[in-house]
Amino acid sequence: MSEIETTERDTPQTPQTPQTPQTPQTPQTPQTPQTPQAKPEAAAAPAAGAAEPNTRKRKLLLSLLGVAVVTSAAAYGAYYMTVARYHETTDDAYVSGNLVQLTPQVTGTVIAVNADDTQIVKMGDPVVKLDDADAKVALGNAEATLGQTVRQVSSLYVNNDFYAANVAQKQSDLARAQDDLRRRQAVAGTGAVSAEDIAHARDTVTAAQAALDAARQQAQANRALTDRTTVAQHPNVQAAASKVRDAYLAYARNTLPAPVTGYVAKRSVQVGQRVSPGTPLMAVVPLDGVWVDANYKESQLRNMRIGQPVMLTADVYGGKVRYHGRVVGFSAGTGSAFATLPAQNATGNWIKVVQRLPARIQLDEKELEAHPLRIGLSMEVDVDTRDNTGAQLGAALNTTYRTDVFAEYGAQADAEIDRIIAQNMVPTHAESRPFAKRETGDKAGTAQHAG
Repeated sequence: MSEIETTERDTPQTPQTPQTPQTPQTPQTPQTPQTPQAKPEAAAAPAAGAAEPNTRKRKLLLSLLGVAVVTSAAAYGAYYMTVARYHETTDDAYVSGNLVQLTPQVTGTVIAVNADDTQIVKMGDPVVKLDDADAKVALGNAEATLGQTVRQVSSLYVNNDFYAANVAQKQSDLARAQDDLRRRQAVAGTGAVSAEDIAHARDTVTAAQAALDAARQQAQANRALTDRTTVAQHPNVQAAASKVRDAYLAYARNTLPAPVTGYVAKRSVQVGQRVSPGTPLMAVVPLDGVWVDANYKESQLRNMRIGQPVMLTADVYGGKVRYHGRVVGFSAGTGSAFATLPAQNATGNWIKVVQRLPARIQLDEKELEAHPLRIGLSMEVDVDTRDNTGAQLGAALNTTYRTDVFAEYGAQADAEIDRIIAQNMVPTHAESRPFAKRETGDKAGTAQHAG
């Protein structure tokens, strides 16, 4: 074996480089007389030519990736500076509302329940009915007492006319007795009338004067019971009317109306159950007045103010349905502060936990009507904090809740009282004041007659 062939067998791997697998294999041409120094140079030239395009591609991809990263960072920075930093979002938000409890005001046995859970009731609808037999009897007794009292008081006004006529009669008797006495005294000097007749005439005048005084006192005493008032406003009538009002309210309260319009929830009352005042029977939820309690981290409240606009979405409807509202207030304390067992941080080992403060969000009523919500549903809240003027954690405006269904009972009781008074009123010909004028006229007539 020659020296050249030995060299070729010792170095067969020289032309195979990992960068250029396509390079022609030199061991396949052993017949060509080549020196060992020339073969590596011939293989390196094609490998360098193939690696150069791959390097350019990598540099191009890296450049494009860098440009994309820089562009994305710049876009996010611009978005944050113009939009994102003015929004505070949270998904720790839930729908809340008023649970209006329906409780009886009187003791009784339930004989009817006219609504159940998930059903809607209108304000004033009779929801629960109690047995009213005892209350009806008590109301009848009170109404009878009122009618009797009205008739008794009416008789006082009728007696005013009677006593006025009696006074007039006594005045006439006194005037007649005085005339008789004067006539007898005029002829006493002629001896036509004895001294005894004159004495009797004087006694008659004295008796007539006493009778007149008694009649006047009797009339004045009766007038004191009726002066400066009417039958309907008389104290005796008002006392009896008050008892009728109490009895009517006790009777009417055996029917429990819905205090507001809403959905029935948490019904616990059953037919035949004996209930007492204050017993929870069911709850009525007015869904047209629900709100959202959004629990924000304390670090998110820096720029939040009352009145800022809010955009919300509900998990039950998804992102297609959006609600609009505004911030109307902040809770007086965090959730942990109002917990049943509040945290005790005055210990040796203490770990700071970020607290959350509920913010109340008022929703648009028209949007609620189109897409109703239920209490407890999850919401996603986005508050626009661009306008951060005003006091931080300011006080909310007062909200008023009211119902007029129970006030109707009082109006119905007053109407029933007026009906009873009008039905038992005795017609009178004169009131107490006209009697005073008539008495003055009678005195004037008596004086004229005496003259």
